Amino acid sequence: MANIAKIEFPALNITGENYMPWTAHVKRHLKSMGVLETITEWNECSDQDKAKADVFLHKHIDEIFDNQREVLLPTARDEWNNLRFQDLKKVNEYTSALYRICSTLRFYGQTVTEEDMLEKTFSTFHASNINLQQQYRLQKFQRYSDLNSFLLIAEKNNELLMKNHQARPTGSLAIPEANAVINDDTKDSGRKWGRGRGRGHFGNGRNYSIVTL
Repeated sequence: MANIAKIEFPALNITGENYMPWTAHVKRHLKSMGVLETITEWNECSDQDKAKADVFLHKHIDEIFDNQREVLLPTARDEWNNLRFQDLKKVNEYTSALYRICSTLRFYGQTVTEEDMLEKTFSTFHASNINLQQQYRLQKFQRYSDLNSFLLIAEKNNELLMKNHQARPTGSLAIPEANAVINDDTKDSGRKWGRGRGRGHFGNGRNYSIVTL
């Protein structure tokens, strides 16, 4: 790969796996070169600036990367079709997958809008969260990043709720097992107090004596 002899950062791998960090490097360097606008749609940059950016990009792309388009584009499309919000355990996991797939599609000239990203997310909510989905739709989000912030908050609140339920189910009381012992002496006295069917302090003739340490 002769074209990577004098590159400023690792070239875009033929697998596309390093696309996100590669993009960040490209933007920083193109900005320092004064030609960042050349990679935006419908820009009005001069042909000279476009050529300058083109040369820089080709120097930082693996020489055989162009041959992978026929393989990677169908794969990215398949990943998009199969991506579901309900299949991921964490919001950040879903968001990372979403951005990675969208970046790959856009790199190959496919149009993926913010509306597409929002609809992909809403339409793949779990059926049990249909009410939440409807609430978010009513918010009229314009960007996925805004929706993502709400999803992260909802996830955090839900995790806290689940932890509380695991520690102590709703309606139950904590049992002071670690801080209480049954005194043997009070067992004997308890037998005396509990004889008969009369109504004592504990009721039903059952006596328990717990001594808190």
